[in-house]
Amino acid sequence: MSMSWIWVLIVGAIIGAIAGAITNQGKSMGCAANIIAGLVGSSLGQALLGDFGPQVAGMAVIPSIIGAVIIVWIVAFIINRI
Repeated sequence: MSMSWIWVLIVGAIIGAIAGAITNQGKSMGCAANIIAGLVGSSLGQALLGDFGPQVAGMAVIPSIIGAVIIVWIVAFIINRI
């Protein structure tokens, strides 16, 4: 069971890193922020768009990346406003 959580964290970090690269915010994000953006973005993307496309570690890749991009944009907007 613990290996599945490790796999989810790794995939979440990769999704968060991809979202950071797409939004040009990846340089300022650390590993923990990538994981959080990837996991929260995955939940948001799948809630909004469903679970179409390839799946890795229980996450639909395309909706997860789209959701993570939305999360990164929102967080970057809030941080830049402060």
